[in-house]
Amino acid sequence: MINKYPVWKNTKGKKIACTEKIKVMQQNILEFEQIAQDLFEDGILMDIDPEQLKQYLQELVQNLHNPYNK
Repeated sequence: MINKYPVWKNTKGKKIACTEKIKVMQQNILEFEQIAQDLFEDGILMDIDPEQLKQYLQELVQNLHNPYNK
């Protein structure tokens, strides 16, 4: 688990100062971490190779797309 969050910036490089936006982002990250950890542990219990599973999860994140990209 990562203990420190980055300083979030917008697409123009300016710091996100809205505390509600930062709070929502941190809550989403905590939820994502827990889901990913549960998935990883379930995979290990199913005898899936942990390194293969990590690689797959990394690829999954790398292939996320921005549905708002214009």
